[in-house]
Amino acid sequence: MDSPSLEIDKVRHQLMTLERPKKLKILVVDDEPDNLDLLYRTFRRDFNVLKADSGVNALQVLAAEGEVAVIISDQRMPEMKGTEFLSKTVPQFPDTVRIILTGFTDIEDLVEAINAGQVYKYITKPWDPGELKAVVQRAAETYDLLKQRTEELRRAHAQMDLLTVLVQVTQAAHSLEETLTPIAMAVGETFAADGCILQLIKGNTLIATQGTYSDVGIIKNWLAEDPLTSQAIATQEMQVSLNILKNDQLKSLNHYQQTGVQAHLVIPISYHKQLLGVLSLQWKQPCTLREDELQLINLSAQLVAIALTSSSCHQTAV
Repeated sequence: MDSPSLEIDKVRHQLMTLERPKKLKILVVDDEPDNLDLLYRTFRRDFNVLKADSGVNALQVLAAEGEVAVIISDQRMPEMKGTEFLSKTVPQFPDTVRIILTGFTDIEDLVEAINAGQVYKYITKPWDPGELKAVVQRAAETYDLLKQRTEELRRAHAQMDLLTVLVQVTQAAHSLEETLTPIAMAVGETFAADGCILQLIKGNTLIATQGTYSDVGIIKNWLAEDPLTSQAIATQEMQVSLNILKNDQLKSLNHYQQTGVQAHLVIPISYHKQLLGVLSLQWKQPCTLREDELQLINLSAQLVAIALTSSSCHQTAV
């Protein structure tokens, strides 16, 4: 197979037209309407701003919207102090960065919250807009970095788990065919795909021998009808469409309309330039892939190729 960096270069141009990542979500909380409106107007251009006028309402917003990158909360509010509200968000949203706005000298509350890791920084009221924007920007960057490192660690564990499964499958199987479904399952679960198909090729043509995985049950194999598959076989390059509805060539095809697949990736599996099969990853929602994720997928495809080759050699030896 080509090197990961070369394979990434081949598909990068396919990703250039994808949507940019959405703005990070932040939540602003203040019981004073003027302050709440000011906070909203300050950050609406750079972030997707949610707002709430109390800690209780803010918890309801989080329950409905999910994780946000940054929470900016007033300290002195009726019913629930800002530090109390923020402490309630830690168990469910540990990566969220929290900022307190205070016009009072609630030193004990602030020190306790900061020491407990519940507050990233506190800003005194009235705040300087430039200073607050700078603090929030740094907080958002901190959130991004934390999420990136968490994801890198998750991918490293996923890759190790996948390698372990491939080794176990290769050693335990008595035939090449027995390895296909376990491999499809392992790869599909690694990349949180809704469906995964590993289908063998002979003479650059798909054959019936295949393994399938779906988190919703039986999966129908329509790879022979799909343009991405034929392109992957012809070019021996990864083919990617991460938003089928924006792909004029694919969106009208019956199998996409019937299955609801909205993102599809087809990877040729080859070893020493010999095409062994194709690996299809399918998602029911549009998705995005960063360069490091493409590298992980490419490396996984190489591991699959080695596993298939090892299974063939083992079967021949037996």
